[in-house]
Amino acid sequence: MEYGLIGLLVLIADLYAIYAVLTSGASGAAKIVWTLAILLLPVLGFIAWLVAGPRGGRAAV
Repeated sequence: MEYGLIGLLVLIADLYAIYAVLTSGASGAAKIVWTLAILLLPVLGFIAWLVAGPRGGRAAV
């Protein structure tokens, strides 16, 4: 059962990341690359997106 819960959490996190990428202000090519990275490598793609993904207009302070 715990693997099913972990899988569900990964799915939710990946869907959130894909939504954030597609609604960001990044270029079309960057959106495609990030979306493919998240889809092909769900856990590693999500972690990479958290670290280096497009920020969608949030100003760094």
